[in-house]
Amino acid sequence: MGGKYGDELCPRYQRAIDIIGKRWTCLILRVLLAGPRRFGYIEDVVAGLSARMLSERLKELEACGIVERRVYPETPVRIEYMLTEKGRGLQRALDELQRWADRWECSENRPTASAAASGQQSPT
Repeated sequence: MGGKYGDELCPRYQRAIDIIGKRWTCLILRVLLAGPRRFGYIEDVVAGLSARMLSERLKELEACGIVERRVYPETPVRIEYMLTEKGRGLQRALDELQRWADRWECSENRPTASAAASGQQSPT
């Protein structure tokens, strides 16, 4: 079988999901899409994310080449995290996920099941 949506999954797809499918990862990436950010800023913006978990996720993303950690030799030392080209390559996928969430999950005016089935949009 195989094919684009066949029974066998591509190992590269599985690896991608293993990377970005972890809790907090997409939220961190979403914050970094706006540009370089400091650790404390990311921690403040992502509600419920602990410093320990943020540190772990940033290290994982850095090891995968998705995030770059840049240290500025100032006093005090300034450290920023930014997306690499590989990380910025996720923007379209994350934007599509945001559009899906806006339509199906985040809106108080979510379309009803019958409206969604007929392709109607809910009023905004």
